[in-house]
Amino acid sequence: MPRPFYVTTPIYYPNDAPHIGHAYTSVAADALARWRRMWGDDVVFLTGTDEHGTKIQRAAEAQGVTPIELVDRTSAQFRALTPLLDLTNTDFIRTTEPRHEQAVQRFLQAVYDAGSIELGTYEGLYCVACEAYYTEDELVDGRCPVHGTPVELVTEENYFFALSRFEQRLLEHYESHPEAVQPTTRRNEVLGFIRQGLTDFSMSRKSVTWGIPLPWDPSQTCYVWFDALFNYCSAIGYGSDPERFDRYWPVDYHLVGKDILRFHAVYWPAMLMAAGLEPPQCVFAHGWLLVGGEKMSKTRMNQIAPADLVADFGVDGFRYHFLRDQRFGPDGDISYEAMVTRYNADLANNFGNLANRVLNMAVRYCGGVVPEARDDGPLAAAAERAFTGLTAEMEKLDFAGGFGAVWDLIRDVNAHLEERQPWTLEKQGDAGAAAAAAVLGDCLEALRIVALLASPVIPRAAAELWHRLGLPGDPAEARLPGAAEWGGLPAGAPLEKGEPLFPRIET
Repeated sequence: MPRPFYVTTPIYYPNDAPHIGHAYTSVAADALARWRRMWGDDVVFLTGTDEHGTKIQRAAEAQGVTPIELVDRTSAQFRALTPLLDLTNTDFIRTTEPRHEQAVQRFLQAVYDAGSIELGTYEGLYCVACEAYYTEDELVDGRCPVHGTPVELVTEENYFFALSRFEQRLLEHYESHPEAVQPTTRRNEVLGFIRQGLTDFSMSRKSVTWGIPLPWDPSQTCYVWFDALFNYCSAIGYGSDPERFDRYWPVDYHLVGKDILRFHAVYWPAMLMAAGLEPPQCVFAHGWLLVGGEKMSKTRMNQIAPADLVADFGVDGFRYHFLRDQRFGPDGDISYEAMVTRYNADLANNFGNLANRVLNMAVRYCGGVVPEARDDGPLAAAAERAFTGLTAEMEKLDFAGGFGAVWDLIRDVNAHLEERQPWTLEKQGDAGAAAAAAVLGDCLEALRIVALLASPVIPRAAAELWHRLGLPGDPAEARLPGAAEWGGLPAGAPLEKGEPLFPRIET
């Protein structure tokens, strides 16, 4: 039976249209899901929208609509990212769905019955945009450290989750599972936060009606983070399909932005422990995409819509930039000019031009069919290095390093062409023509492996190149490691030249 693999994005808050920060996490999760499918894994890839809480309630009031009318409209914009970005998510969950609400209430009751939720009175500084409380020390000039907006003093009688009781258990968990928070800088950040001492937090709201009622006290609704985080369990059958839930939980990877690391790596595992469930195997927190050195936000008016960039660069060009040019972990600064430079250098000049040159020569010199490829030589070794490098880096979620190894193979093939010059060999009689065919056979086989290994990041171009090489199906359907072995391109397969895979973008 295939091994289960479960990866999630955060579920996005649909109070506004999606921007490239949302797309960044989704494309990374998709590349990982595609890669694991190529190894034969049984992949569940989840994304969705987090639709309850004060922020949605106020946004709906400001627009003169009900909260459900607002989220029905805005959630659809996030769902539209799937076809726009060629995402292969297997599920899209909304926290207003009955399957989620029922699972959350069952989970709440389990935590309450375990004695980890108690009634109390809370007064704190609350950021509506974060749906989170902050201490005076955490504020920056009296404002939210994430959004830079004013906070509100809130006093309410609420139910509290006994987070303080899980301080030692969390430390022990991370000591025995150092891989559970990545990268290392984020793990250190989490450990530092826990060691400062954890305080119980309010897990319900009396003043917010737009939420899931507590099963033991319907006069209060569940705090939005207690509700939203549980989507990861409700989507795989918690409380309704125990066999499916046991197969996929604990999740392999939560991919999140660093601004919600505390919720995912401190609150969430403690909540799970309280209900007798295992914590996530890995929370991987990446940095922010910065525009001109600033985090994207509605208030700064620097948000960029994914559709605008896809229109200019194509979906493959968009995906490639955000997985190759942006290191998955630290913050990254983006600009339109950098995207054009990367697109032209890597996709148009290196990858696209190489594919066109090799196919054109093979069609002209080899009768339009694949010649015999040699079983050894420099390109076979280069292809093995590319596969080994990509495999090693994908284990670390270093997409830039992994796909960089594939582009090293592309450069090796270009160098091999320039060194061997089949266009010159072909003019040197029968022996020269045979030598030219041998060079092109190796180059075509290397292109097959490029299409295979690049398919998680540029699926459309990889599939088109696969087709032009005379191969049936799609590279995404191939299975590793066997498909990456040298010599898989059958001699005699029909070749097609076609239009440039990546036309240059002129500025």
